[in-house]
Amino acid sequence: MPEHIDVKMTVNGQPRSATTTARTTLADFLRESCGLTATHVGCEQGVCGACTVSMDGVTVLSCLLLAVQADGAEIRTAEGLGGPDGALSPLAAALQAEHGIQCGFCTPGFLMRGTELLRERPAPAEAEIRAGLCGNLCRCTGYTNVIKAVARAAEAGGTAPSPAEQAALRREDLRLLAGRGEFVNDVSPPGTLHAAFLRSIVASGRILRLDASAARSLDGVVAVLTAADLNDRAGPMQPTPRLADDDPRLLPLAGERVHFAGEPLALVVARDRYVAEDALELIEVEIEPARPVLEPETAAEDTTNLVYPETGTNLCTEMASPVRPKLRRALDDSPHVVRATCRQQRQANAPMETRGVVASYDPGTGELSATISTQNPHEAKLAMSRVTGLAAERIRVTARDVGGSFGQKFWTGRDELTVTLAAYVLGRTIKWIEDGRENFTASTHARGDVGTGTFALDEDGRFLGSYLDHLEDTGAYPTGVIAKAGPFVGMMFTGPYRIPQHAFRFRSVRTSTCPRGAYRGPWAFATVAREEMLDEVARAVGLDPLELRRRNVLSAAELPYSLPTRLMLDHVTPADTLEEVARLLDYDRLRERQRRLFEQEGRLLGLGLALCVEPSSIGTMDPISTDTARLRVEPDGTVTAFLATGSGGQGVETTMAQVVAGELGLAVDAVRVVQGDTGDTPYGRGTGASGTAVITGSACRAAAGELLTTARQLAAGLLGVPAERIEPRDGALADRLDPAAAATWAELAQAARTAGDTGVLEAVGRFKAPPVTWSNACHGCLVEVDRELGLVRIERYVVAEDCGRIINTKVVEGQVAGGVLQGIGGALFEEVRYDEQGRPLTLGLADYTVPTAVEAPAVECAHIETPSPTPGGHKGMGQGGAVGALPCVFNAVADALALVGARVDRTPVDPERILTALARADAERLQPAARPASPS
Repeated sequence: MPEHIDVKMTVNGQPRSATTTARTTLADFLRESCGLTATHVGCEQGVCGACTVSMDGVTVLSCLLLAVQADGAEIRTAEGLGGPDGALSPLAAALQAEHGIQCGFCTPGFLMRGTELLRERPAPAEAEIRAGLCGNLCRCTGYTNVIKAVARAAEAGGTAPSPAEQAALRREDLRLLAGRGEFVNDVSPPGTLHAAFLRSIVASGRILRLDASAARSLDGVVAVLTAADLNDRAGPMQPTPRLADDDPRLLPLAGERVHFAGEPLALVVARDRYVAEDALELIEVEIEPARPVLEPETAAEDTTNLVYPETGTNLCTEMASPVRPKLRRALDDSPHVVRATCRQQRQANAPMETRGVVASYDPGTGELSATISTQNPHEAKLAMSRVTGLAAERIRVTARDVGGSFGQKFWTGRDELTVTLAAYVLGRTIKWIEDGRENFTASTHARGDVGTGTFALDEDGRFLGSYLDHLEDTGAYPTGVIAKAGPFVGMMFTGPYRIPQHAFRFRSVRTSTCPRGAYRGPWAFATVAREEMLDEVARAVGLDPLELRRRNVLSAAELPYSLPTRLMLDHVTPADTLEEVARLLDYDRLRERQRRLFEQEGRLLGLGLALCVEPSSIGTMDPISTDTARLRVEPDGTVTAFLATGSGGQGVETTMAQVVAGELGLAVDAVRVVQGDTGDTPYGRGTGASGTAVITGSACRAAAGELLTTARQLAAGLLGVPAERIEPRDGALADRLDPAAAATWAELAQAARTAGDTGVLEAVGRFKAPPVTWSNACHGCLVEVDRELGLVRIERYVVAEDCGRIINTKVVEGQVAGGVLQGIGGALFEEVRYDEQGRPLTLGLADYTVPTAVEAPAVECAHIETPSPTPGGHKGMGQGGAVGALPCVFNAVADALALVGARVDRTPVDPERILTALARADAERLQPAARPASPS
């Protein structure tokens, strides 16, 4: 065993003495021995900066330092930055005022680094702020508001929020800024054991032997569980919407075969994570490798190498719509027929907080409780009930703060359910926190699509028809409802354009790679492929990409518009957002500048555009199309809203409080939101698929309406006036004809205690979403491509967004900016790769390039408000930023490269691909011009 060592240090001004081990990291020491959980562990590679603390006045990465190295040092963590009276530090106050926080997982690291930066440079320039923060990663905010916050804090120690800013402040921020957030890794009940998975390093093969005897005998190991221990005891592990699907059975641990590198083989349960990982090294595994299936474009026809031999095919899902004769003639005989291919790479969600669960089963009471990082606590409860066989009413799931997800944590994963089953089998409390390597190799991946589109146009560049052939890599198996997203891509492919005829073929194939899951816009490929292809079409027919879109974009007068696939598009403003972006960019002037700089200096500037329509709150996607809200008036007159949401930075606690307060005529501070606890909240859909504002917000409005009906009757009795004369006013219910006659909500709660059957003034509201609530946006950007280095610099980025009536502008713009940066990452940087044996080459954030504060552009937002027909007039908007940004940036790069005849057809357009395209263009210009192929 490691030697135990006594260490002494000063932490946040207080002396600390403790016994630790020689290999305990400073991060673990601060969290576990000092109880300072604001120091977060994200990547474990020293890349993300979430674990940043100050040691002797200099910021360090505590995940890379040992506790013994800090012996005698002075340590300061985010908990120690505020004033003695609990006041926020200048930077913390600025972060709140500028909306520089979303999920809050990375916030303590930014606070530590930003504070040191301001000490080093009291008045930093923007470039200095960006460079100073580049070692701290954020997947939510897009950095724009973080940079503004540092600049604001530098101005005489920060400025107080204006009244408008004060009204928009997020209530979540105070606990996150003070280091009092509660993420899953912050939960450690007494007696907690720790779990670690042994995972396959082979992509495909048959398991010949697994010997865990040496691991079981290691001191501190409680159990080593294999397929023989768990698989026969596990109920269905698929999510609720896919229980009836005819898929290979999903099991806790690999039994006879492995299907991807990263698949779990065994689960070690030990007294701490260090011992659990030691035990993994002692398990002996022998796997007879088979040839992995890695190329989706050949997997469908491959009957020799199968991911699941028992299925007889690698084809997972297939759907096609007929090519009718009129469309066939258009695709064969139109004046312009253009074919284009779009290849989108495999990506990772890469949330700053990885997955995790703390599950506890008490055999005495027969009850199971679990804290989990999830967007959907009630679905987690149902999934845990199925896998353990326990009745759902004996299970309680809590999800406090969630450090990002972007779709990965919506449906409860195989690993979380396996740990829960182990806790049930052993009757113990077990904690599993996914490490960074596991998140990149064994959680879920996304994207990985190839599409070929064919477009028919008339002489004037107006569309006559289109066809999309779409192939999707679903990995070893699809998770959640992602398998159902692919056909929707084909159905909505024509998007905001006047394309009278369309057909598609969709196929998804299994490969020997990490399973496919949702990632911020599961049907993003409809927009990505279409918008990238449209620029290719524009070049082929000799039109500017803006002009091609102008000729074909739907106008308000044409709405409602039936897409060729019978989806109905309405309450959208694509033409308006297109023109707004063209105006903001001063498009024609930039075209002139582009030509001038190319002709005079050989510089490659490019302009990119992308229109997107976002299907949010889809009423046909049960069980996530319906939500319930419960409102309760407390004795002091405040109102508590109980919601089934699981917010991961979307500001639900703030925006839903604003909705309820607006309906009841209360101050926002008089409304408290409780979410993420199945013991307190009604069953609901969780948070995801851009549905909170529309579905949850409408459920809140329905509940508020029911509450007002009851409250009016109570007020009528107290005031002696007819109920129809009672209306909410100034935090009370007043007589419309005599406003001085009013009953406070506290008085109404008291009246309910004496007059009602339950003694509680409360109401429940439910809402079922319409088939689709469409939002829309246009993105535009200007980039410059470095011809020598292949680097791309984004000079300008603008978005015109229509998400209906806005609840909180700061929240909306924060979601847009964060989504834009994720789209930029997909366009320029991010890619998950495997070698020829199916072994992952992307093992964490050290291998997966995400944008930093240096690469992030300032995102300019314009808002066009077209109310939806739903209560409140809201639309979803959480995914559109990421969906529109990727093709927008790709198109800008492609536009720049087209100046010299270079072409790219896949993302990311990183320096290697750009330089290759430029070299190929140079070589081709030296060859005789080839006769162009027939466009049909």
